[in-house]
Amino acid sequence: MTDFWTKLVEFASTTTHDIGKQILSDFGNAPAIEKSDGTLVTQADKWADKQICDAIATTFPEHGILSEEANKVFPDTDWCWVIDPIDGTTNFTRGIPIWSISLGLLYQGIPIFGYVHLPPLNHSFSGFWSGNSGLPTPDGAFHNGQPIHTSEDNPSSNHFFNLCSRSTGLIKPDFPFKIRMLGVASYNFLTVAMGAVLGGVEATPKVWDIAGVWPIIQAAGGCWISLKSEPFPLQPGVDYSQISYPTLILSRKELQPVVQPFLDDWKI
Repeated sequence: MTDFWTKLVEFASTTTHDIGKQILSDFGNAPAIEKSDGTLVTQADKWADKQICDAIATTFPEHGILSEEANKVFPDTDWCWVIDPIDGTTNFTRGIPIWSISLGLLYQGIPIFGYVHLPPLNHSFSGFWSGNSGLPTPDGAFHNGQPIHTSEDNPSSNHFFNLCSRSTGLIKPDFPFKIRMLGVASYNFLTVAMGAVLGGVEATPKVWDIAGVWPIIQAAGGCWISLKSEPFPLQPGVDYSQISYPTLILSRKELQPVVQPFLDDWKI
């Protein structure tokens, strides 16, 4: 299956880079409307979503698609792509150069490949993680083609920990890290994968926010802790548009006793 894995990387890279170049023209200038869940959507989101769906249908016609802006019901196919055409739409509309195009490929409901591209920064992350799928994937995590691994540092007040806007009120005082808020779920977690940050929390991510980073985090040596319910495997016929998966990411399992006392309300 070596050719298949290579094809996945080439497809994801070409697709996200081509679409990223196109929507950069709307960056900071795109009118947005508010969706029912309070998040924003622009015409660039919808256009990028359609372009990605069309590219998948052409290149992998036997694969299903689950998308934030189109088909939100998980299909009954062994292989399925999960798409977030613009993760960080609010940043995108305000001209803040941290937003991404995120793709995750699932096998029998579990992500085994992820690719996330940040057009304004020209940063790309990819990873394979076979887990217990039984597939002979070339496990590994990469940033701009170079291998990455989570940090093995011990925590200190000079180490970073990422929060989302909905999690700030649940962190107890005297938290032993420097807090950062990036506004992009995928990049929140990817900074952990690349060793820049020791941990991150997202309070309300949807499956398209996390499917692309799931295999990258695992392949980089990170610890994924679901704070409510496990997101994967996804189930055919389920509409995932209203389901959130509160998540804690750590650079290594040993940090959980350090962080857990400050997150008791999450019931880890």
